[in-house]
Amino acid sequence: MTFPMKKAIASRLLCRSGLRRLLHRTVRWSGVLVLNYHRIGDALDSPFDRGLWSASAEAFAEQIRFCRTELEIIDPADLPRVLAAKRGRYAMITFDDGYRDNYQTALPILRGEGVSATFFVATGFIDAPSLPWWDEIAWMVRTSRHEALQLPAWFDAPVRFDEPEREAAVRRLLRKYKEMPAQATAAYLDAVADAAGTGRADPHAGEALWMDWDMLREMQAAGMTIGGHTVNHPVLSRMSAQGQRHEILECGRRLAAELGTPMRCFSYPVGNPGAFDQTTRDCLREAGVEHAFSYYGGHARFDHWDAYDIPRVAVEMELDTDWFRSLVTLPQLFA
Repeated sequence: MTFPMKKAIASRLLCRSGLRRLLHRTVRWSGVLVLNYHRIGDALDSPFDRGLWSASAEAFAEQIRFCRTELEIIDPADLPRVLAAKRGRYAMITFDDGYRDNYQTALPILRGEGVSATFFVATGFIDAPSLPWWDEIAWMVRTSRHEALQLPAWFDAPVRFDEPEREAAVRRLLRKYKEMPAQATAAYLDAVADAAGTGRADPHAGEALWMDWDMLREMQAAGMTIGGHTVNHPVLSRMSAQGQRHEILECGRRLAAELGTPMRCFSYPVGNPGAFDQTTRDCLREAGVEHAFSYYGGHARFDHWDAYDIPRVAVEMELDTDWFRSLVTLPQLFA
């Protein structure tokens, strides 16, 4: 039995036995549970990366309502107050990348519930909408007429399409991309395109995916925080120091120019422990960033606080109601 399956079973037992409510009152924890979303809605038959759909609109609304009843929902501007107190249980709602459904679907729900959230955007996709590398890889896999990809420079064996949705192949190719140096990624995408027989995606295929600056200004006026997520969404640690500096400082410059406020918070693309390094931290300090968020699970504890490595928990479609409620109640076990 896998670890996620064990968590799912445990959460079901906790919720349906009534034990979760008892533990909420008796098992104390302090800190900030930062929830991270990407897209809200239904992937349906999308040819793009379906792993980025975090919740349906209905599930997202239910999750926000539950968080509001269990925890105090804060935004980055509240962190100095919260850190000074060093006690209490808080939640923060965040989104990565800048997909348009954040504006069309998530924002009305957040407004209706009176909850603020933080949206980390890759400014290059706002300025020049295009298909990002993760969606392009998924598109190449799903539209290929082959049964496997021959990529001997990167894989010892063919990448087979062993399931109708080809999800395992998409995940495998994405993992490889995230591991390689930045200078190798273009050749890798070209090789996948050749092996799939699809060619590279139309540069205009992603134009409808992203928010625009007017949408972001409206979100900011509605009380949402807009943070940085680089320009082009690279894995920063795979870049040179000069490349990292450009991605971070240029992102901050564009946010300040369009929104009139400095970039005070930032989230790392990909966000695992290997996705950022000391150079990244130095660039963030130069840019005036006060809080930076990672993406590999856990909640932020006051006694182990790192302003440039604030952990976040991925909210995914597989997270059912029992699991989500257990996560919010007992993040030390379920985050």
